[in-house]
Amino acid sequence: MLHFHKAELVDAQEIAALINSAYRGESSRAGWTTEADLLDGLRTTTPEIASVIKRDDAFILIGVLNDQIVATVCCELQMIAGKSTAHFGMIAVKPTLQNRGYGTEIIQAAEAMTLRQWRVAGFHMTVISIRNELVAFYERLGFLRTGEFKDFPTEPALWQPKVEGLNLEYLAKVIKQ
Repeated sequence: MLHFHKAELVDAQEIAALINSAYRGESSRAGWTTEADLLDGLRTTTPEIASVIKRDDAFILIGVLNDQIVATVCCELQMIAGKSTAHFGMIAVKPTLQNRGYGTEIIQAAEAMTLRQWRVAGFHMTVISIRNELVAFYERLGFLRTGEFKDFPTEPALWQPKVEGLNLEYLAKVIKQ
């Protein structure tokens, strides 16, 4: 069972390393959520993580196991259609610990925390649209495909696509009031 708390600046480097190891490169192939066949480069940097931690309208929730950060999710408060909504991003679980329920645990903990802290009306995220197994995972957690897409962002200093025409699909989960 993971222990959850909000990240502090001292955690930024470890969080960036975890996210990069879960998304890209050979280390990510140990898990099922890898993007190594789709993208080269990094997913994030330590300064980017530190800037999120410093924000008043965002936090990074970390899951700790045996004093090691093994799961993370970035939670950002956004207004959508006039309602407070939590955007979840950079969801990561250490690749060698995937398929043990830690992804589900951290997402559920993020939902509970954002509901308490921000009284959100729902949650949303973006997923690379061709990641069918990942979309299916989020659907099992109650997220729905919205039918909305956006072009995959370009960030040549960090990542380089290996596949043409990547885009992101929006998934959403509305809280039943």
